[in-house]
Amino acid sequence: MHIATNSSKFDISKEIETAKVAKSISKKIKKGDVLFFYGDIGVGKTTFIKYIINNLQKTYHSKLTQITSPTFSIINEYKVRNIKVLHYDLYRIKDKKELKNIGLLEDYKNSLTLIEWPELISKKPKNLIKLYFSYDDDFKKRSLIIKDKTK
Repeated sequence: MHIATNSSKFDISKEIETAKVAKSISKKIKKGDVLFFYGDIGVGKTTFIKYIINNLQKTYHSKLTQITSPTFSIINEYKVRNIKVLHYDLYRIKDKKELKNIGLLEDYKNSLTLIEWPELISKKPKNLIKLYFSYDDDFKKRSLIIKDKTK
């Protein structure tokens, strides 16, 4: 499903804008999709993921849960109706060999997979959506560029 064009750039400097873009994306993604989240620490990746998961929970009338960064646990798993949502944070992974030990992308076709810090992943899944978060020069503004699986 088409989410964005290669020229789609969103201003997510305000949290309300972050929430709007995440809500829009949450309506278009599905089981089997994998989203890679690129960007510096503190640029909004985990916040964006929180809005995606909470919007899915609202859509499917599931209980809203607290969404936290899995920086130390590496993975958090959520169940939203019949969708298993896997939220990975690979920040602490420093070697590709470590990726094998966590079962990354073993069952992505039966899950919605959200991965922060995916730089070490060499084999890219078919249904991949890449989200690039960045600060503007003054660090007061943040933007998001989305490259979806059709590109």
